[in-house]
Amino acid sequence: MTRVVELVEHAAAVGVTLPDAVGRALAAGDIVDATPDPYVPGHWSLRAGSKVGAVAVAVPGDDEPVTVRVTPKVPIARLFFLLGYGLDPKGGWRDGDVNVTGHRDLLPALAHAVERQIDRALRQGLLQGYRATEETSLVVRGRIREAEQIRRRFGATLPVEVEYDEFTTDIAENRLLRAAVERLLRLSGVPHDVRRGLLHQRARLAEVTVIVPGQPLPAWQPSRLNSRYQHALHLARVVLDNASVEHPPGELRIDGFLFDMNKLFEDFVTVALREACRGLGHSARLQDPHHLDEASAIRMKPDFVLYGPHGAPCAVVDAKYKAEKREGFPDADLYQMLAYCTALGLREGHLVYAKGNAPHEAHVVRHAGIVIHQHALDLDQEPSGLLSDVARVADRLVSTPRV
Repeated sequence: MTRVVELVEHAAAVGVTLPDAVGRALAAGDIVDATPDPYVPGHWSLRAGSKVGAVAVAVPGDDEPVTVRVTPKVPIARLFFLLGYGLDPKGGWRDGDVNVTGHRDLLPALAHAVERQIDRALRQGLLQGYRATEETSLVVRGRIREAEQIRRRFGATLPVEVEYDEFTTDIAENRLLRAAVERLLRLSGVPHDVRRGLLHQRARLAEVTVIVPGQPLPAWQPSRLNSRYQHALHLARVVLDNASVEHPPGELRIDGFLFDMNKLFEDFVTVALREACRGLGHSARLQDPHHLDEASAIRMKPDFVLYGPHGAPCAVVDAKYKAEKREGFPDADLYQMLAYCTALGLREGHLVYAKGNAPHEAHVVRHAGIVIHQHALDLDQEPSGLLSDVARVADRLVSTPRV
C-alpha cells in the first residue's frame, strides 16, 4: 500500500511521519523543503516550492512506499496552456486539443496528453526518413569507408566497411516518441486507461530503437514532413528533458515527474512577449548574454531583450515566478533589473510576475532617473485574457526610451 502526502505549491509546511531515509532523499533531491524535527524522531516538516507533480520514494524491504504530490495553484488546463504556448506559440496548446479537465493531478493529465498527441501523430502511420548507417557487409552498398577498411581488414577484400543512407522508421522523431512512452510506463500514478493507450502506442513503435537512459537524445528539426508529429514531439521532450525524477540515491528508489513552475512561467512570458513584439516590428532575444562591466568580466543574461529596427536594445524584461514577500515583490529583483538597465543604456526596465498580493508598481531610481516597472499577470484567467495582458506589456516595451 502506498502512503500519499498531499502538498500545495508554495503553501504552508505540513508535518508528517516519514522514515528518515525518505526525508533525507526528498531534501537531497531538491524535491521539497524537508526539515527533520529535532525533538521527535521520524517526524518531518515538508513544504513545497515551485516544483509541482508527484514523486514516489521506496525503501527496500518497506511495503509502504511514500508518494509526495504537489498540486499547482493554477488549474491543470491553464498550466498546460502555459506549457504548450511556451513550446509552440503558433500551434501550441489549446484547451480543446486534449481534454485534461478530467484529471486533477498533473502526472495523469500529462500522461493522457502525451498518449493522445502520439495517437494523433501516428494515425497516418509511422514517419519514415533517411538515417545514416555504418556497418560491415559482404556486398558494397553506398560508400566504402576506406580508412576503416584498412584499419580493420588489413587489405582483405571482404567483408566491406560501408556507409549508406537507409530509408527507415527508426529515425529520431520515432525514437523520441517511444522513449517518452517508455518513461511514462515506468511511472506509478498513470491511470489504467491511459496506461493501456500507452501500451498500444508502444506496440506501434515496436520496431523503433529504444533510447538507453543516460544517452543523449537524438536531435530533430521541424519541417513540412514531420508537421503532424510536432505537438507530440514537444510534449515528449518535456517528459524526457529536465523534468523527470528517477535518481536512485543509495538503495532508495525515487521515481516521478516534476514541473518547475519558475521555468514554465519564464518560458511562457518570454515567448508570448516575443510573439507580441514581433507584430510591432521589433525582434527579441531570449537569455541574451551581455556584460555588466567594461572589462567584460561580469556576465549577465536577461530573460528577454527587445531590439528596435536599427538593432539597438530598447527594452529588457525578467520573468519572476516565485513566492512573494508578505509586503510585496522582492527587493533583490529591483537591484538586478537596475544592473540590466545600466549596462544596456535603458531608462526603463520591466519585471513580470505571476499575480499575487502586489499590484503593478513603478519605481524611479534616485540619482539615475531609471524607472523599474513591476507587472503582475493573472494566470487564473482564460488564455485570451492572459495573452491580452501580455500584449499590453509588449506595447509598453516598444515605447521604452533609451538613456
